[in-house]
Amino acid sequence: MLYNWQQHDWRTFSPEPAKFEQTALQCLEAAGQGTGMLHTMNEEQQGQMLITLLVKEAVQTSAIEGELISRTDVISSIKKNLGYAVPSGSVRDKRSEGIAELLVKSRTNFAQDLDEMVLFDWHRCLLRGNYSVDVGVWRSHVEPMQVVSGGMGREIVHFEAPLSAQVPTEMAHFFDWFNATKPTGNKPITNPIIRSAIAHLYFASIHPFEDGNGRIGRVIAEKALSQNLGRPILLSLSATIEARKNAYYDALQMAQTSNQCDYWIAYFGEVILQSQRNFVQSIAYSLKKARFFDAQKNLLNERQLKVVSRMLAEEEDAFAGGMNARKYLAIAKTSKATATRDLQDLVVRQILSSKGGGRSTNYQINLGV
Repeated sequence: MLYNWQQHDWRTFSPEPAKFEQTALQCLEAAGQGTGMLHTMNEEQQGQMLITLLVKEAVQTSAIEGELISRTDVISSIKKNLGYAVPSGSVRDKRSEGIAELLVKSRTNFAQDLDEMVLFDWHRCLLRGNYSVDVGVWRSHVEPMQVVSGGMGREIVHFEAPLSAQVPTEMAHFFDWFNATKPTGNKPITNPIIRSAIAHLYFASIHPFEDGNGRIGRVIAEKALSQNLGRPILLSLSATIEARKNAYYDALQMAQTSNQCDYWIAYFGEVILQSQRNFVQSIAYSLKKARFFDAQKNLLNERQLKVVSRMLAEEEDAFAGGMNARKYLAIAKTSKATATRDLQDLVVRQILSSKGGGRSTNYQINLGV
């Protein structure tokens, strides 16, 4: 089997633009809706939404590659890179520090052209603290770069990239294509879905680094969207991809067998659209939390206010296990009897709803109040 880069039409890519006009319009509509909702928030709320979005992207883009990073360190690193005051020495995980810097840097400089120095800088950020591979350079080993699964003796090769010796030339072509196809380039691709999808596929097929290609490829895809939109895109592609990771790898593998890439663009377009819709839902949820807190804050005692504030500060699914008496007394620094009494009061007033019984009772915020 020949891979896409081995075929005579490599680098031509031949999508049918009419197929993706509707998806592009839906994405632009969702982006506009999200921006409009964001503008109804105050400056502090907007800042928190951006932090939440970037933290989600950092954690999930690493999870796709099977790497777990410290969410606490990511939050501190994101805040630091956005200019918030962060205690010195609060970040211990160099990987978290690096991915946070990469995401903020790529977002801030979204309009900047791509070149070798930009990607080398990104790569050094991404693999900060990793001493097992060379960082900030193209791969140089003579062995084939293969995407493989399966145990020893049962390996399955899903894709083989161009030889290392070909990478500098291939990346020079990639940079030319990416910079020429931006809206102000000399060969603009005006449909953001098409450009973002091809950018990710093109980069992933060259696979220019020893490690980190998937994560950088997703940053490039978001950069393409931002350039076409004219402002930093507000979504997390990685969170959507991680939810159905196998579908992502299957679609990418299929796309790397041909340069007729409509199937891949259709798949990736749906990822972008779902990511946009997820962000709109997150804004709606945050606005609902803010309204809830404003309505209830004067009705809570100091302990209840502290716990409810903590619950509301988390993401939608962070308290999936619910609040309970043990968590309550740990957060409020109070006795078990007081925690139980406070929780029962919150249930009576329908601020919390309860499930289960006895020691297994858990409580959720009732945002419908």
